Amino acid sequence: MKEKQTQTRKFLFVSRWGESLDIVNSINAEGNEVKLYIEDKPSKEIGYGFVDKVTHWEKFIDWADIIIFDYTGYGKIASQLRSSGKLVIGGTEYTDRLELDRNFGQSELQKHKIKVIPSKEFTTFHDAIKYIENNPNTYVIKPCGETQELKQLLFVGSDDEGLDVIRVLKAYEKSWGNDFGNFQLQRKVKGVEISIAAFFNGKEFIYPINITFEHKKLFPKELGVSTGEMGTSMFWTKDSPIFDATLLKFQSTLAKDNFVGHIDINCIVNGNGIYPLEFTSRFGYPQIFIQRAGINEPMGEFFIKIASKQNFKINVKKGFQVGAFIVVPPFPYDDKKTFNLFSKDAVVVFKKNGREGVHPMHLKKVNDEWLITGNTGIAVLVTGNGQTMKDAQKMMYNRISNVIINNGYYRTDIGDRWSEDSDKLWSWGLL
Repeated sequence: MKEKQTQTRKFLFVSRWGESLDIVNSINAEGNEVKLYIEDKPSKEIGYGFVDKVTHWEKFIDWADIIIFDYTGYGKIASQLRSSGKLVIGGTEYTDRLELDRNFGQSELQKHKIKVIPSKEFTTFHDAIKYIENNPNTYVIKPCGETQELKQLLFVGSDDEGLDVIRVLKAYEKSWGNDFGNFQLQRKVKGVEISIAAFFNGKEFIYPINITFEHKKLFPKELGVSTGEMGTSMFWTKDSPIFDATLLKFQSTLAKDNFVGHIDINCIVNGNGIYPLEFTSRFGYPQIFIQRAGINEPMGEFFIKIASKQNFKINVKKGFQVGAFIVVPPFPYDDKKTFNLFSKDAVVVFKKNGREGVHPMHLKKVNDEWLITGNTGIAVLVTGNGQTMKDAQKMMYNRISNVIINNGYYRTDIGDRWSEDSDKLWSWGLL
């Protein structure tokens, strides 16, 4: 059981899309006062009935003991509030840029003497196609800026000459014209995809650190469109050669910048080395909820300690944690008509009592019933933990079988890759 905390505090959450509802809800359940503001209009209903919602977060700055920004893009205001003496969890202009400007992220990696995969930024499809024709190879298309939120546009090529990437670029040109914005072509490297994540208290990283394996495709065995995320497996560790070779090298830069929050670096690793791909300088979703399933202390206390720059050891469960999203149509696409037809206000039904390990995502609560709202169709995240990956999976899938959501779908293989990935990582000396 989670420990009950000793003192109640006032938490103000400033959310871009309402993604942090589960964290907000758990801090509320610990006996704190919580207010939630959601910026995105179509997501405004998320959280109704769960927590107290506000329409102008700025009015509650003085009221709050701590302010938590759950997304990138708030770096400037977060830094201003910190320097005025507020306890704040959230990015800085520098860490926002690490995530949102891929080129800047890559150049900062190089500046910190970390090797990166060759990549090139383009503003037109024509130039990119010409480049591939002159430099045939396997490439990945990565949208930059705001377009990178549309995860289904990321394309990982498999053709040695880059012919599949050329075909996709031509298709994007037809459908997007000049509205696509900048994008990168990155050389594709084979290996294990792995994320290294840690909390930072304004001065240094807090241990243990978190090792995450994301499952991004819609269907089992990595088939279908990229969704951003369908589920994740993870474990906590006090040391990692990948962490030492990547994030740890940013410790003094982040300290100078007075960054307080969570940062993650996604890498491809193989027998030749560690290749960082991109930063997430905020909570990861669903990463933060699965982390919560592995943290043995109240989340409210945990965030207060980080924001007040305490150095402490995170009290975590041994073993593994896994989580899988249950989603509904039109996920992973935006289609208001389909959402309203199939999914809006659909009820999340529990066969047996007990919502243990079921984390509310884009939901509202009416008469204690969980109803789907928002517009993207992410209903709940279900987590499990255990001494082995198999134990954690078993717990998660047992919990999923207790949840009924009309038209709901989820991946049945979250965590399966671990047996093969762990063998490779051991043999490369990276675990």
